[in-house]
Amino acid sequence: MMNSSKTDKIKAIMCILLAAFGFSLMTFFVRISGDVPTVQKAFFRNAFAAVIAFFPLIKSEEKFHIKKGCFGDIAFRCLFGTSGLICNFYAIDRLDIADANMLNKLSPFFAIILSIFILKEVPTFIDILATVIAFIGALFIIRPGADVTVIPALIGLYGGFGAGTAYVFVRKLGSKGERTPIIVMCFSLFSCIVTFPFLIFDYHPMSSKQWLFLILAGLSASLGQFSITTAYKYAPAKEISVFDYTQVIFAGLLGIIFLGETPVPLSIIGYIIIIGTAFARWWLTIRKESLTHAQQL
Repeated sequence: MMNSSKTDKIKAIMCILLAAFGFSLMTFFVRISGDVPTVQKAFFRNAFAAVIAFFPLIKSEEKFHIKKGCFGDIAFRCLFGTSGLICNFYAIDRLDIADANMLNKLSPFFAIILSIFILKEVPTFIDILATVIAFIGALFIIRPGADVTVIPALIGLYGGFGAGTAYVFVRKLGSKGERTPIIVMCFSLFSCIVTFPFLIFDYHPMSSKQWLFLILAGLSASLGQFSITTAYKYAPAKEISVFDYTQVIFAGLLGIIFLGETPVPLSIIGYIIIIGTAFARWWLTIRKESLTHAQQL
């Protein structure tokens, strides 16, 4: 018989793998929805997420009440989350989806940097070294030079920055006891409000297939959002976050099978460096905690 902690960890890993698959499906459906403007895709993706977040809130006792002292943090979460999402969608439309996903997965390393200023957390030497190595890996994906294709890669890099900054504010809100559905709802509504004016002045009619793909993108994103939230209820991020990088593998397989995309060798080197760095940081953190626990016994 497995003890409850091991069972919870297995559940957490399964949930985070499901989340990674959900987010990779989101990027895939965003990509195949075709020549729809980026902000239009972002609007419909968040509109569906807002609807899904609405139901648990309407059934709750507190309804749509925001806790005292949380409004400013929610505003920053919405601002960086929305700008990061739009930049990520822009990159998805113009890069291989595995590259776009990998740049977005630099968010934990950006979070390490931003946590210094926002949460007053002091990173360890391992965290600093991992961040430096991860950004070296990013250079293999961005491949800076005179080629204009570097611009979507840099915009995709900002997508990772926006997501990382948003996650720091989510952590801050979590420490204040703010509810997950409120955070998701506020972010989704804010994104819809920001992108809606673009729909008024530059709406592109969509075919039934495009509607279907964007609905599926919204459903996939919701699957990812709620699965990752559930995962972190079963186990702390430091124990399971490395499994979130399977999203790049899922996205790469979807790109190869359905889009005929084959990552270039330099991108593959970048993937190995970034994922390897994340794995090494995770393993060293777990090992250090195990040794500390053993010494206390």
